[in-house]
Amino acid sequence: MSGTINKVILIGHTGDEVKMHYFEGGGCVGNFPLATNETYTNRTTGEKVSNTEWHNIVVRNKAAEICEKYLHKGDKVYIEGRLKTRKWQDDQGKDRYTTEIQCLEFTFLSPKPGEGNPNPNAGASQSQQNPVQEPVKAPDSVNKEEDDLPF
Repeated sequence: MSGTINKVILIGHTGDEVKMHYFEGGGCVGNFPLATNETYTNRTTGEKVSNTEWHNIVVRNKAAEICEKYLHKGDKVYIEGRLKTRKWQDDQGKDRYTTEIQCLEFTFLSPKPGEGNPNPNAGASQSQQNPVQEPVKAPDSVNKEEDDLPF
């Protein structure tokens, strides 16, 4: 394979409201923390262990405005994007680094109160609209005539 790939897929809960920053040219950027959890049982002690990882999510322009309007603290969201590390200087002039997820697509997973049939794909992509999700067929529902593969 001759290329490289920088892709991140996360499903987690927002840790705060979306913080917006607006620019003179009309663009904007939204930032929010996203928590992902891992739970496992320690083999030696039998104790359940839970770890939370925090991710800095960055959304831009129209996608940021959609997130600001509809995404709230504690909501579950699917994020697709890429890793980006930025260098900056603190108050003492020391170089600092931060790694962010530059969000390219997202889907709200938390149902909104008062909505009978929420559309999780509404406003789900910054660059394009997501296609309507097809229902996934269970393995038992596949026709037997189609199952003539030699392997």
